[in-house]
Amino acid sequence: MEPLTIGLIGIFCMLLLLILRMPIGFGLAVVGFLGFSLLSTGTAGFFMLAMVAYKTGASYTLTVIPLFILMGQFATHSRMGFELYQTVYRWIGSLPGGLAMASIAACAGFAAISGSSMATAATLGMVALPEMKRYKYDDALATGCVAAGGTLGILIPPSSVMIIYGILTEQPIGTLFIAGILPGILLSGLFIMTIYLITRRNPSLGPPGPRFPLREKILSLKDTWGTFFLFFLIIGGLYAGWFTPTEAAGVGACGALLITLIKRRLTRQTLTDTLVETTLTTGMIFMILIGANIFGYFLTVSQIPDMISTWMAGLGVNRYVVMAIICLIYIVLGCLMDGLASMILTLPIVYPLVTGLGFDPIWFGVVITVLMEMSLITPPVGMNVFIISGVSPEVPMHTIFRGILPFFLAMVVCLILLMVFPQIALYLPATMGQ
Repeated sequence: MEPLTIGLIGIFCMLLLLILRMPIGFGLAVVGFLGFSLLSTGTAGFFMLAMVAYKTGASYTLTVIPLFILMGQFATHSRMGFELYQTVYRWIGSLPGGLAMASIAACAGFAAISGSSMATAATLGMVALPEMKRYKYDDALATGCVAAGGTLGILIPPSSVMIIYGILTEQPIGTLFIAGILPGILLSGLFIMTIYLITRRNPSLGPPGPRFPLREKILSLKDTWGTFFLFFLIIGGLYAGWFTPTEAAGVGACGALLITLIKRRLTRQTLTDTLVETTLTTGMIFMILIGANIFGYFLTVSQIPDMISTWMAGLGVNRYVVMAIICLIYIVLGCLMDGLASMILTLPIVYPLVTGLGFDPIWFGVVITVLMEMSLITPPVGMNVFIISGVSPEVPMHTIFRGILPFFLAMVVCLILLMVFPQIALYLPATMGQ
């Protein structure tokens, strides 16, 4: 049987296993191992299996994953998200739509220390949604803004998606983090602008909250010192070249632990929950990475990436048309499967094509992260929507999806701006260490 045929059968089997709800890491590993063995030998397949598992598990570089996860868990349990929201709430909550705008700003701030969209959505949802309900905000606007704002957790560094992208494509994780800063600020601004336009058209959807005296606003800033300290320590250290990403992760985890201690929120139960959640999440991510690497070996020997790159190059169409098609494919896949699963499954095919067309791999890392954000809020499998539904079960699912639509369009605008002005993502990486 031809390598191409076996490769296509392997991709079909992988999709079938995902539909049958097999964990993505195991599905990738099983299909990759069997396909590689068919295209080479059984002995070579077992050797590759052992080599990939050992190499991934023993990698010093990959210690960045558990350390950043640990930092995010400490940040969550120390209630930094709650304090951040309360501060922003006092400054801009009195504007029309101000509570929703405060939710976006707090999501952006908490994203800078959590690295997880779902953690950001869950943390800010529990804080912001009761406040917006109290001031009679429209359910669609309230839930939609928190679900969309939560997606900033994987764009504003540190980002779990960027870590996985950097590992799979062998791109520097620190550079990817820095590249996500300006696009993260841009998307946050677009979300806030969306809320402004919605509430200007119909002020009853987002009534203004209470006004606070200037003294109380200034005093509230003292509660956010931990968030800003962690962000500037990690991102500033990476940007200036003081830390490698692994060192930055270690410093961040240690800093988050000290902040939790200083705030007197480190109990035996908190420490136990933090370590257990970190272990479970780390194990899941490492299994995905091992499976993705095994599946990547299979695709390489099947020659599918080379064939697709050659075919697309022979079409003679503008490279931005190809990029638009790739983005559309990811948006459609985001409606059918988990975004991370679609990225891991397709990256061995798409990445050589994108770099072959002359696109910057760091820029593409930011673009694919925005696409992964979109998958978190698109029906029927948008994970952030299910999280918000769990936080606010009285709001129907279709209402949450309706509230997400304006923010989804804001993400499309962000993608277009990144295409037209790639320096939004590439400017800061170009100045690193200067």
